[in-house]
Amino acid sequence: GMDPNRRRGEPPEGQYTLGELGGRWLKETSDVAKFPRPAAPIKLYEFEGCPFCRKVREAVVWLDLDVEFYPCPQGGPNFREYVKNTGGKSMFPYMVDDNSGVSMYESDDIIDYLYDKYGPGKEKVPSLLRAGALTVLTAGFGLAPRMGAGSRYTPAKMPEKPITIYSYEASPFCKLVREKLVELELPHLMRTVGRGSPKRQELKDRRGTFQAPYMEDPNTGTAMFESSAIVKYLEEQYAA
Repeated sequence: GMDPNRRRGEPPEGQYTLGELGGRWLKETSDVAKFPRPAAPIKLYEFEGCPFCRKVREAVVWLDLDVEFYPCPQGGPNFREYVKNTGGKSMFPYMVDDNSGVSMYESDDIIDYLYDKYGPGKEKVPSLLRAGALTVLTAGFGLAPRMGAGSRYTPAKMPEKPITIYSYEASPFCKLVREKLVELELPHLMRTVGRGSPKRQELKDRRGTFQAPYMEDPNTGTAMFESSAIVKYLEEQYAA
């Protein structure tokens, strides 16, 4: 998890900071570096309007894992069929970990697995992800204002390679981009940048600033910030 520390004086040049006030600056740190990191990204088959899927996405951010998402919107012709043919049923989320050969349904089982394999152990799963029906209900309320955005398929062209997105679940701007990626059924590698993630500093080092969402499309060489610009790009590049 994120551990904010207040430091006196000015931050070092190039240092990512959450903010400066009264001669102090706030540095975010995290303990994720001490846990094993998957050699290949975890694969998740899910969609934006599913509260069980949202629980898993939140766990992914807490653990600072990079994940390949294969969107499964209603009416999607590709990855829903893959899940049904591979796992035996159309149920979401569905996780595949090529590092261990493990695949599974059920959001709680997936979260336990991820915390055991790549975190502090399933006994350390936050209570917010442990509240059973209450957690699902709360996640559902969080999705309700979006009126099903990110749930239904819009015909699109499939890219050769997954699009890379620097994103985190709590950001409303990242949410807009995620909804469009799911609606267009576009595979994407999400590099999670929740509070305390060392990838915030990584992005600042590479691009001179930290801002999420940030997109890189290896299929076209396009890279950009700003949710509205990314959504417009995805529609123009991939919508059929």
